[in-house]
Amino acid sequence: MGEFELIRNFFAAAPCAQGGEGVALGIGDDCALLAVPPGEQLAISTDTLVAGVHFADPCDPFLLGQRSLAVAVSDLAAMGATPVAFTLALTLPTVTADWLDAYARGLNVMAQGCGVALIGGDTTRGPLSLTLTVFGRVPSGQALTRSGAQPGDLLCVGGELGNAAGALPLVLGQRTADEAIADPLLRHYWSPQPQLALGQALRGHATAALDISDGLLADCGHIALASKVGIQIDRSKLPVSQALVSFLGQTGAENAALSGGDDYVLAFTVPPVVLPRLLADGWPVHVVGWVVAGQGVRLLDADGRDITPQTRGYQHFPETP
Repeated sequence: MGEFELIRNFFAAAPCAQGGEGVALGIGDDCALLAVPPGEQLAISTDTLVAGVHFADPCDPFLLGQRSLAVAVSDLAAMGATPVAFTLALTLPTVTADWLDAYARGLNVMAQGCGVALIGGDTTRGPLSLTLTVFGRVPSGQALTRSGAQPGDLLCVGGELGNAAGALPLVLGQRTADEAIADPLLRHYWSPQPQLALGQALRGHATAALDISDGLLADCGHIALASKVGIQIDRSKLPVSQALVSFLGQTGAENAALSGGDDYVLAFTVPPVVLPRLLADGWPVHVVGWVVAGQGVRLLDADGRDITPQTRGYQHFPETP
């Protein structure tokens, strides 16, 4: 099967590749064309997933299709953007029709759930890797960034943390668990749900935001650095699921929430006056800390003692002494 036949059979014909709002021209030409309404800006982000690094190989291609797009769209949620389109650069060691069909179906399920259209990409031969670039739109000047946190703000997260990290031993076949425990963890790992609506609701209210991909401690470090502030996290306030606690124990669950990564839940800072409004509107907001003058991230116990660990979260290129 040639490259263009592959694209035509498995991707160009998918429902998510039939255009949509903001797509002036999709698959079929040298470039796609996007139309951004006046008064809005284009938000763009790229994610690469490599077999054996970001996902187990082999794995279920349908689930991989969902996950690969979800982690990219989550970046749009972190900016408060509305999804418009995405491209896919797919590197394959071999062309297997069954694998491509399942992957494309999973991709389409997530694309339609997020309201984002496939508009192009590339295919090539090599070690299995997936590069997705997502495009969104946001009103000019209203994008959420990492650089606006102020001392006195609350640090919040948009849901439970650590479930995906807890699922990893299950994904890798290192452990087993009862279905009632395993299912919610595996569901969060393979099909994270980008918090698009929450991100859009935070426009004009959050002072800083990002999505948690490398662990709460590591990612909050990005906010602290960009905003030139300190962030303090209360370990006793971490929202962890009962399934995660049952699987890893309370301490293990908290460790997964702090540094496990792959949550794709929003972390954001807001002035205290904003919190009641968010809660009244039903958003799953959990206060886990606060912003202070200073720099860096500190983890505190319930008594206010500094218990910051040496390891903060996942790094592809760890610093060497």
